[in-house]
Amino acid sequence: MPRNKYPEETVNKILEASLRLFLEKGYEQTTVLDIIANLGGLTRGAFYHHFKSKEDVLLAIVKAKNNADNCFKKAKLADTQSGLERLRLALRFGLEANTESEHNERYTKMLIASLSSPRILAEHIKIMREEAVQMAEIIEEGMADGSIKKGNARVLAELFLLLVNIWAMPNVFPGTRDDFSAKIAMIGQIFGETGYGLVDDELGKLFVNTTINFQS
Repeated sequence: MPRNKYPEETVNKILEASLRLFLEKGYEQTTVLDIIANLGGLTRGAFYHHFKSKEDVLLAIVKAKNNADNCFKKAKLADTQSGLERLRLALRFGLEANTESEHNERYTKMLIASLSSPRILAEHIKIMREEAVQMAEIIEEGMADGSIKKGNARVLAELFLLLVNIWAMPNVFPGTRDDFSAKIAMIGQIFGETGYGLVDDELGKLFVNTTINFQS
């Protein structure tokens, strides 16, 4: 197959082979030569025509995965009674997606480990910013229907995502199960005592169990 005759097919083949290797061997342990050797005859030139490095490949995988599994978009389509219920459903979707299959669990562990890369961390933060906009829309729905206290929805969303995606990230701030339980309790307390009860007991337990599961 000529190198650029079917560019989309070539890119998908590279992404699929790379993800399989990242999950089997680990991101750090996988080399570009490993990826090329698993492309079924595609050449090194075909790889470098589309990607400069394995880091570029992982960035493409992360973007595609986030677009396909966006919990806030899924929750927007759900039939719920209030904005608060929709928000909690979105958070539950996001947490459960990480462990709904062995493949997703291995992907999440691999992604957390790769956050030591400044570029991957920057992409993680970029996704957080995009999710903050989507989360704020649901919070505004809750503020409009009275299920969430009136306030600055964007600021609330940004603070919440910062705490759960950075402060409660085990490879950023390592700790024991008790530490993570205390963190989630603190997050619930912060938003509860200020009138924003975003995290109920069930969701809090899910946060703790999921976070501990991915502790490095």
